[in-house]
Amino acid sequence: MARTAGYIALEAQCRKIVEDAKAGVFAPVYLLMGEEPYYPDLVCQAIIDNALPEEERDFNQTICYGMDVEAETVITAARRYPMMAERQLVVVKEAQNMKSLDQLSIYCENPLDSTILVILLHGAKYDKRKSLYLAAKKNGVIVESNLLKDYEVADWILSWYSGKGLQIDPDAAALLAEDAGADLGKIAVETEKLMKNLPEGTVRVTAADIEKNVGISRQFSIFELTKALSLHRAPDALRLAAHIGNAPKFALPAATSALFMHFGRILRYHALLQKNPRPQNAEKAAVLAVNPYFFREYDSAVSFYPLQKCLKIISLLTEYDYRGKGGDSGEATGADLLMELVTKILNL
Repeated sequence: MARTAGYIALEAQCRKIVEDAKAGVFAPVYLLMGEEPYYPDLVCQAIIDNALPEEERDFNQTICYGMDVEAETVITAARRYPMMAERQLVVVKEAQNMKSLDQLSIYCENPLDSTILVILLHGAKYDKRKSLYLAAKKNGVIVESNLLKDYEVADWILSWYSGKGLQIDPDAAALLAEDAGADLGKIAVETEKLMKNLPEGTVRVTAADIEKNVGISRQFSIFELTKALSLHRAPDALRLAAHIGNAPKFALPAATSALFMHFGRILRYHALLQKNPRPQNAEKAAVLAVNPYFFREYDSAVSFYPLQKCLKIISLLTEYDYRGKGGDSGEATGADLLMELVTKILNL
């Protein structure tokens, strides 16, 4: 949950940078980086859109790419003074491809007030011990966006929607997270399309809205399969497994990963209950890493899957993950293996 809290702080930081850019307030240097590109790209585009009026861009805006440029060229461009304008903008996109990237620290140690230098590493980190990072931290702004874990995405969606003045139901957030995974950019694009299709003034997004407008079927999702298993609804679980396994883009390792995460939570919940048979919601949240909306489901799951049974399921998931990746699967398809797996889980 700590990483999700970090993303809440990152969202606030980036929102402030975007607001400042719209108000004409800029730092001399921006180092934008991280394995998740959504926030760095968002900030970079906001600066490009607002740093200069259209008529000043021909002479005062330089956008280059790391593969095609050396540090010396970027430094020379950054040290120029703007032509008949208050400022100039120099942007290095995909800067992780620059062989001489760290040499940009020479400029960042003493940047000009009349230049905005943006260094964008797309989907990449940068060593915090290096000179460029230290100089950018001293004289500019650093945005670092790390990948979220799959189980953290739904909570991020809840927080992100809230920051936009919207409310999304927890099951809707879980459904959207299942479709997009940890691709925050895809979530943003799908949300934009969604809001265009909903009635004007809509402030609450439901799972039905996600199904209808994003094209995700809740009825046949892994999210619904884990729920059916939690409640030991065998007919529903088998029906869902059959449909999910025969979907065009089905991959068994993705399914076993989601199931492993689910039963891993149940296992951790057992450990908590052994220490404290009546845990508070805060304790449940720390262990389960899910929205309180789903606590009831896990209360049912621990009764249907005692500790020893849960351990056997974890072992089964390891076996079927291996088989789904081509190990000892014989002629069985991914759909066959999923049905086998779900049947075995239900019959333990």
